[in-house]
Amino acid sequence: MPTFAALVSGTGWHVEDLLRAAGRLGVLLHALPFAEVEATVGPGRGGVASGGVELDAMDGVLVRMMPPGSLEQVVFRMDALQRLTAVGVPVWNPPKAVEAAVDKYLTLALLERRGLPLPETWTGQTAASALAAFDAMGGDAIVKPLFGSEGRGLMRVGDRELAWRCFHSLERLGSVIYLQKPIRHPGHDLRLFVLQGRVLAAMRRTAMEGEWRTNVAIGGRAESWTPDADAERLAVAAAEAVGAVFAGVDLIEDLDTGRRLLIEVNAVPGWKALAGATGVDVAAAILGSLREASR
Repeated sequence: MPTFAALVSGTGWHVEDLLRAAGRLGVLLHALPFAEVEATVGPGRGGVASGGVELDAMDGVLVRMMPPGSLEQVVFRMDALQRLTAVGVPVWNPPKAVEAAVDKYLTLALLERRGLPLPETWTGQTAASALAAFDAMGGDAIVKPLFGSEGRGLMRVGDRELAWRCFHSLERLGSVIYLQKPIRHPGHDLRLFVLQGRVLAAMRRTAMEGEWRTNVAIGGRAESWTPDADAERLAVAAAEAVGAVFAGVDLIEDLDTGRRLLIEVNAVPGWKALAGATGVDVAAAILGSLREASR
């Protein structure tokens, strides 16, 4: 029986869904805390483990979540994934993809290198330079955390005094300041789930009344959507740009230009809303593909 490990942060719907899918596929899945990963080196057989389970002995390892932690903790976790990859354990997503996609600036830099369409974005470290960028954007900007998901921590700032206070607060906290020019869009965006170079499923997310963010986690409405060839091309190219085997790719339509823009690539994507809207068994698709890749 194939044996896999999923590195998780706590338990919840996604962990339960993976365990359900594993049972359906006839594979053994260990849900192990990423925050408890440990490693040994030296005389004898060194290796990586979590919860008493040796990850080196797994047929594959699925990175379900990267929990919060200090810089040292996050670097060690990435090192552990690299070590597993080095000894031939299939790790999905690969550590380079997780590292790239968790960082919004690095994601956009990799997408830009491929010539993919992106919103106007500025990233820096000082309040003074951020304020200059804010002015260049016409005095209206979306402030995003460099690391973050589900639309949380985003703030749209259209007042210069508020921008001054916001940027100085972020500077004092030692945060990187990440600004994007707002896109005039039709009130919805598109999430496409890419798996091994093809779009597995897609949905349209519509913002709730009075809200500009479309994320389902904060009240957006999800409905199944059939992507056209252009959307599929952009989504697959975006996943390839960050090196992801599977990814949640977000597109938005710019009404001023008529172009679709890439706004995010998530290498540890959720799929609860997507599965509910489309009826696609995403968890089974991921585990089934990992099983095939590990043979």
